Amino acid sequence: MRERHHMLPVWFFIGILLFIYGIIIFITAVREWSHPPAVVLSQYHPGVWGGIVLLAIGSFYVLHFWPRRK
Repeated sequence: MRERHHMLPVWFFIGILLFIYGIIIFITAVREWSHPPAVVLSQYHPGVWGGIVLLAIGSFYVLHFWPRRK
């Protein structure tokens, strides 16, 4: 008998990487919330927003390209 191999799309792995990077950036930004760096516009906490955006995009890619049996 012949087995069929199912290939995973590369976007699934990109989604996993974006999700992991989002977690790392979000946690780092939350840790420095009380002591923001002395840079312009640090009061808007871009690390928190960037982490949230990466988490959202990564979640979308992982859920959309989740391997399914046909």
